[in-house]
Amino acid sequence: MNKKPISAVVVANGLFPTHPIPLSVLREAKYIVCCDGAANDFISNFGIPDAIVGDCDSISPENKIRFQDRLYPDPDQYTNDLTKAVNFCISRGIKDIIIIGATGKREDHTLGNISLLAEYQLRVSVIMITDYGRFTPIHGETTFESTPGQQVSIFCIDSEPITLTGLKYPLENALLTNWWQGTLNESLGREFTVSTQGRVIVFQAF
Repeated sequence: MNKKPISAVVVANGLFPTHPIPLSVLREAKYIVCCDGAANDFISNFGIPDAIVGDCDSISPENKIRFQDRLYPDPDQYTNDLTKAVNFCISRGIKDIIIIGATGKREDHTLGNISLLAEYQLRVSVIMITDYGRFTPIHGETTFESTPGQQVSIFCIDSEPITLTGLKYPLENALLTNWWQGTLNESLGREFTVSTQGRVIVFQAF
């Protein structure tokens, strides 16, 4: 009997990655879930996913027939395909999710996908990897491994005081009221710490 996967890579319908880091994540993945809008490109360029999830309005008719054994339609129009794929993983007991290909096309989709990390983290361990870096959602004090000079941006979802240490521009109990205010910071060493009671998304550039 096959063991149920405990981790998964979700491929969203943004630009397919070209950077070696997200590509290596895909190559090493034990379980891959494609949003249905990403399935055609993934199948053509990379391989066969373990599951295809979404409203199934984007996958080609031939792939819909060819891969019907791993197609999981979800007609809910109040959630996007990325959320459907994450919910699918959670329903199967998956504890760790890496999201790939969630940025790079329409900006409203990109912003929506990034902000959804703040919702997902309440239910599962999740990060998003792009061609330029990684987004990590947190809720509470968190210390990140880093390197001197690494570019770091902090995006506050909730209006809660935040303290930053180990960065070029530290903060102490500051209230960031707009996303731009926490961007373009820089790590001073091998780690930095973000302390807050609110939900925050941290970007670390490669």
